[in-house]
Amino acid sequence: MHGEYKVPGGKLVVVDVEVEDGVLRHVRVAGDFFLEPDEALDAVNGALEGAPAGTDAAGLAARIEAALPSGTVMYGLTSEGIAIAVRRALAHATDWTDYDWQLVHEGPQDPALHMALDEVLTAEVAAGRRPPTLRVWEWAAPAVIIGSFQSLRNEVDAEGARRHGIEVVRRISGGGAMFVEPGNTITYSLSVPEALVQGLSFQDSYAYLDDWVLGALGDMGIRAWYQPLNDIATDQGKIAGAAQKRLVGPGGGPGAVLHHVTMAYDIDADKMLDVLRIGREKLSDKGTGSAKKRVDPLRRQTGLAREAVIERMIDSFGDRYGITAGKVTEEELSRAAELAREKFASDAWTARVP
Repeated sequence: MHGEYKVPGGKLVVVDVEVEDGVLRHVRVAGDFFLEPDEALDAVNGALEGAPAGTDAAGLAARIEAALPSGTVMYGLTSEGIAIAVRRALAHATDWTDYDWQLVHEGPQDPALHMALDEVLTAEVAAGRRPPTLRVWEWAAPAVIIGSFQSLRNEVDAEGARRHGIEVVRRISGGGAMFVEPGNTITYSLSVPEALVQGLSFQDSYAYLDDWVLGALGDMGIRAWYQPLNDIATDQGKIAGAAQKRLVGPGGGPGAVLHHVTMAYDIDADKMLDVLRIGREKLSDKGTGSAKKRVDPLRRQTGLAREAVIERMIDSFGDRYGITAGKVTEEELSRAAELAREKFASDAWTARVP
């Protein structure tokens, strides 16, 4: 069995392993990481040899840590990263390059339709009728998008939203509220087979699916990192937030993961604060006392036009994994339009947590 895992902010770890009589055998760890002294690699392989195949990532990492020679230095590598690569091998996880990725980047669409497209396209990936897809959103109107489990009245100032002509919709994923304006926001979705994140914890899957965009930002001169559970941050502040939803496949079979990210290209902070109810407790656990200081837009950090940032992001993804331009099919769009009307534009869904 073969497993690979790119350590967030680090290097690629590759593991080949067999299972015999319920334990790991013939373990070989490799990759483009740096490790000193040389005998540390033998210690890692030895620590994994004979481990029960059901050992979780934390248990495998503990075995590795206990076996490392004194003074071992890892660069671009962690014991946890090796353990995750082992679990991915055992789970028969796939890799980004195993797929023919499709790009969907179409004209502006209403907020409720975006919510529906996320659900429909991810369901199509789960059913095997659509290839893994990167969809870049274009917004037809400003909106606040609240998480699946958020209270509508606790998150949104209804009067402020009406005053600014801002639509409020609820998405199918958890997480916090998103304040978006058409020219100030960059939003994208990844609809991926469940196999891509096999062997990863929920938290690790966020870091794994965000890794490519950290590289894209780095190419634009922004040193960014994944900040658990679902933020992308820089020295200047948060620039993006992610959310996920897992969909079961047909007949309860292997499903798909929706991972979407909203990035602040620019922001009208006064308007945001007029519409969102951002509590002091939420701000305090982020280490800042002001919502305005929490978000630092990409426009200031890159000096690039929004369209140029998006183009560079797509190019970076394509350089890593390959991608072909595609589109939403007529059938997918029809289903999404119906779902938008019946579900995402309805008061029953939007206020399902009042």
